[in-house]
Amino acid sequence: MREDRQRLDKWLWFARFAKTRTLAAKLVTGGFVRLNGQRTDNAAKAVAVGDVITLALAQTTLVVRVESLGERRGPAPEARQLYIDLSHDNAALVSDGDNG
Repeated sequence: MREDRQRLDKWLWFARFAKTRTLAAKLVTGGFVRLNGQRTDNAAKAVAVGDVITLALAQTTLVVRVESLGERRGPAPEARQLYIDLSHDNAALVSDGDNG
């Protein structure tokens, strides 16, 4: 794979959205992940900086933008630097629009 890309399951594991890489692959193959708005069931799909990933988890849906490709599965503060959470920003915009 190119140097500026990384496997989707590996990135999800590095970013700590799954406890194991196998569980990350199951999230993808189970249809719970969208990459740039397109549903994907290919755990080996390439992810690049700037891509938007949508995760449908048990209690919530997360939308994140890839800011960096990880080199290892480090501690949580290091993992949070791999992405920006867009779902929180969208919720605030919806709330502001309802008030006015």
